[in-house]
Amino acid sequence: DGKACAAVGQNGLMALYDTLFSQLDLTAAQLLVTDNDFRDPNFRSQLTETVNQLLDLKVVPVLNENDAVSTRKAPYEDSSGIFWDNDSLAALLALELKADLLILLSDVDGLYNGPPSDPRSKLIHTYVKEKHHGEITFGDKSRLGRGGMTAKVKAAVYAAYAGIPVIIASGKATDNIIKVMKGQHIGTLFHKDAHLWAAAKESGAREMAVAARESSRRLQALSSEERRKILLDIADALEANEQLIKVENDADVTAAEQAGYEKSLVARLALKPGKISSLARSIRVLADMEDPIGRILKRTEVADGLILEKTSCPLGVLLIVFESRPDALVQIASLAVRSGNGLLLKGGKEAKRSNAILHKVITSAIPGKVGEKLIGLVTSREEIPDLLKLDDVIDLVIPRGSNKLVSQIKESTKIPVLGHADGICHVYVDKSANMDMARRIVLDAKMDYPAACNAMETLLVHKDLVQNGSLNELIVDLKSEGVTLFGGPRVGALQDLNIPVAQTFHKEYNSPACTVEIVDDVYGAIEHINQHGSAHTDCIVAEDYKVAEAFLKQVDSAAVFHNASTRFCDGARFGLGAEVGISTSRIHARGPVGVEGLLTTRWLLKGSGQVVDGDKGVVYSHKDLPLI
Repeated sequence: DGKACAAVGQNGLMALYDTLFSQLDLTAAQLLVTDNDFRDPNFRSQLTETVNQLLDLKVVPVLNENDAVSTRKAPYEDSSGIFWDNDSLAALLALELKADLLILLSDVDGLYNGPPSDPRSKLIHTYVKEKHHGEITFGDKSRLGRGGMTAKVKAAVYAAYAGIPVIIASGKATDNIIKVMKGQHIGTLFHKDAHLWAAAKESGAREMAVAARESSRRLQALSSEERRKILLDIADALEANEQLIKVENDADVTAAEQAGYEKSLVARLALKPGKISSLARSIRVLADMEDPIGRILKRTEVADGLILEKTSCPLGVLLIVFESRPDALVQIASLAVRSGNGLLLKGGKEAKRSNAILHKVITSAIPGKVGEKLIGLVTSREEIPDLLKLDDVIDLVIPRGSNKLVSQIKESTKIPVLGHADGICHVYVDKSANMDMARRIVLDAKMDYPAACNAMETLLVHKDLVQNGSLNELIVDLKSEGVTLFGGPRVGALQDLNIPVAQTFHKEYNSPACTVEIVDDVYGAIEHINQHGSAHTDCIVAEDYKVAEAFLKQVDSAAVFHNASTRFCDGARFGLGAEVGISTSRIHARGPVGVEGLLTTRWLLKGSGQVVDGDKGVVYSHKDLPLI
């Protein structure tokens, strides 16, 4: 008998609530209601008063239908009456109690336009009744709960149109209730005013991405020379508008200084004298490089008269999210044009004016037959969550910025992410090192541009350099340049150096500061770097060839150098023309990512009427052919 089972189960359910809430030093209270109770105005008034009293006492009220005495004949099927399941009860209670927000938890992320198990189904972030009511296809009801998503949507629409905002979100994801309360972009929102603003917002992000894809296809259809001319026109436009760009950039720098931003951020924000000319030169180098689109990478004779070609092609649409550095916008935009990709850019608010003028100058040089929407500038931070959901129209996300930014983006999207979270770069000075060379490399790696991701953050030295005084020379050099030093345990133990111990080796200073530590030998350095580094760029200074070879082969980083500053890890210095960033990923592209990293491949098969027919009539040759 279901009702008898419910009477027993209610005790067990509250015992579980009591156990869980007691771990948070909270008390729970149970209120059981039936459909008929709500027909009594006095009951409804008393319910509100009791719940408010419980909340004032910091007691969590748990409300449930009293299935044990419900007059409904089949409570799991009968949907008549004032409420018929927990979802409709929740909506009713939200109205009765004049709630500010109703959160309905589900076993999926929210409301999809089709069954969540269907990979073609997309999450609806904001429900607009006029738009979505006829579009949604509901799958089978989950085995959890009574009514499934159909019941949740019905209850959410009922409450929302009565004035209570509703969120349907996953109850399985960690901290989802807290994230909703903080206003994060979680689940599906139901709101009575959604038709006024949500549709335009959602379509805005999608339309921007779709427009970039369509423009990229028109760009790919141009001749190689026409694409080259676009890059040359962009370079000319930047130089012609240098003064205007400087005015806007100076305004951003002044505002950042007044707002009290860190010096490292302000340094990355400023376009120093000669920077625009340098960027223009890089673009012209890029324009003069071999056209990367449509190159035949491999030719194979599959069978007589059946030729297979592997060719290079653009990825599609790129979303680049970057902080501080407006020069990154120029590099990324020029690489997108050269590689034939559509591009969406979101810069930091601190560079808002610089990014706006650079975007305007660059897109003005793009011909109408391609369209200026090839490169879209995202101006609102609120648009980013919408864009990160568009895995059907955006092909790659490249975040350039802090560890926090990169980590947040990786956690928020199904789109592949290319980039690095940290730039913890090492210089190891071996006992065989030429010390004059070592001192030059160490100072350059740290002080050429301390805020760069390829600047040295940890100096490792062979233990013999302590005894012969070379470590002391390096420390004196760094201190004389204004570098603040922190020591590992072995350096901290040397009292005559008087260097405070670093709290962690996993530290990216982005400023004139670094960690110094002693290792036993090259293998100690390799172990330290592989354990504490970020797989970005690491360098050995050594004259012993075997020691250097061991370092080059065994340090597992994107770039590993011998007797050269870590600051060389840069797309322009590598001859790539420019870079969209430096990747520490192991899939697709690694190290400075130039044009090659923004390309993928496709296969072209050219035949003369061949058919498979169970492979009966085909003699496979699989012969490599020369490239043409």
